[in-house]
Amino acid sequence: MPLDPQDLADLIAIRDAGTLSSAAKARGVAVSTVSRRIATLEAALGLPLVDRRADGVRLTSAGLTVAEAASPIAEQMRRVERVAESLRQGGKTVPVRISATEFVISDVLAPALGRLWAMGADFPVHLQSQADVVSLAGRDADLAIRMVRPEGASLYARRLADIRLGLFASARYLAGREPSGIDLTAERLLIYDDSYGRLPELAWVTRHGLSDAVVMRTGSTRGLLAAALEGAGIALLPAPFALRTGALIEVPPPSALPSRQPWLIVHRDLRGLPAVSLARKWVAQAFASLP
Repeated sequence: MPLDPQDLADLIAIRDAGTLSSAAKARGVAVSTVSRRIATLEAALGLPLVDRRADGVRLTSAGLTVAEAASPIAEQMRRVERVAESLRQGGKTVPVRISATEFVISDVLAPALGRLWAMGADFPVHLQSQADVVSLAGRDADLAIRMVRPEGASLYARRLADIRLGLFASARYLAGREPSGIDLTAERLLIYDDSYGRLPELAWVTRHGLSDAVVMRTGSTRGLLAAALEGAGIALLPAPFALRTGALIEVPPPSALPSRQPWLIVHRDLRGLPAVSLARKWVAQAFASLP
């Protein structure tokens, strides 16, 4: 019996997602369809590929081996899908979709966009402000940039250049006080929330007993920046962008703040696509050129 590439793609989706429902969502089909295709594939190969459990599904050792062997086929299918998408658009080049936080899009990627064209890119980019990395599994984006390394066998993660963090306040807030003499426990602190995961700087705040001094938490870097500029408190911000304003003063922390560690993530099926490869190189250069 000839193998159906769709069945193999479903097997890979189960390996990556861990549940039939998540695999079905990523593939854009019903759970019953995925279940039927896997049963068909097991019958064709004469091997048990999926171990169905009460807490989800796992691939058997045979299933993992077959899924690994099928990965190049899945990549070729993705190439066909992108060609088909281009044809549906009248032959126009398919955009590379990059998912990132609002801050990364507005302050890192958008200012560096001209470099992408200088590198010879002949495709448009779609910069999507999103927090959820699982969009890669559902093919809602081609690349994602996150501040916490994701888990998942289907995702390839590359660490980008670190971003230094610092504490910043306006001259109005400091009111002539010497920054080096500031006791943070007696100040008003503006920090990130956990929208993008448990970031290292949040643990730093807790470790130094500063939680009670926090008066604002947000997932928006621009929100923190605006509040600091208006004198609302001392904000924990990416240093290159706080200093760029020319209107904020850095306040020495009681100990070194952890650096922000961004990760560039791509679905393994897409790594070999020329447009995606060029976009990955551009993103890495954009982060490396940050002051």
